[in-house]
Amino acid sequence: MGRLKVGVMVESFRVGVREGVRMAKEVGADGIQVYTTRGEMAPENLSTSGRQDFLRYVQSQGLAISALCGDYGKGGFVNPEGLEQRAENTKHVFDLARDLGVSYVTTHIGQVPEDRRSREWSALVEVIRDVAAYGARLGCCFATETGPESGAHLRDFLKQVNSDGARVNYDPANMVMRGFDPVQGARDLKGFIVHTHAKDGVRHEDGTRKEVPLGEGQVPWDDYIAALDEAGYDGFYTVEREVGENPAADIRKAVAFLRRF
Repeated sequence: MGRLKVGVMVESFRVGVREGVRMAKEVGADGIQVYTTRGEMAPENLSTSGRQDFLRYVQSQGLAISALCGDYGKGGFVNPEGLEQRAENTKHVFDLARDLGVSYVTTHIGQVPEDRRSREWSALVEVIRDVAAYGARLGCCFATETGPESGAHLRDFLKQVNSDGARVNYDPANMVMRGFDPVQGARDLKGFIVHTHAKDGVRHEDGTRKEVPLGEGQVPWDDYIAALDEAGYDGFYTVEREVGENPAADIRKAVAFLRRF
């Protein structure tokens, strides 16, 4: 068995939360990540006893919860419409993370503005700093997912946020599909990466892009994992499969692929 801690995004199985947890165990994962923005796992739908029951169920399968996904969409934290409510909802996800003993909440914050002197940049810094500070008080990190911008640009943004609660959920496939070097991005974000998605993709010469099964895309896995090792990363590699006709088979192969390292 490989040395990596391998997780699975429960929703990728498309079978419901508890069955997804069971299947994660079946395919040989060490942990799971779960969406919490809707359905039975949303904070408003999960009572104190329900939270305790879910945690016991996950532990009964011998699994850990690597992270919660608190992605409310609609432009993340860049779009001003409904922003206050999305920020408040995210804080409720942090409350849930605390109750489940989870350290990381991942999300897409939206594309970081190019102009660092713009009002949009300052507004994004302000809201992320506020949400991250709330998470930090609970012992959690707000981990933004990579992809819309280079690793260096995201690093500079997070340095200005300047909060222990603002970190990175690194997705190498997103970087590849947006035309960025996933290895250089991992190096640029050294010290900020607290969780990763194990996903693969391709970007064609005409700019079109596609997610593909793990190991069949353009992510250079040996070099990428080596870059994370050099950065001191020792967290989860959580398999996410958002497309495909047989996600369970793809996930099983992905877990086996990661066990090679």
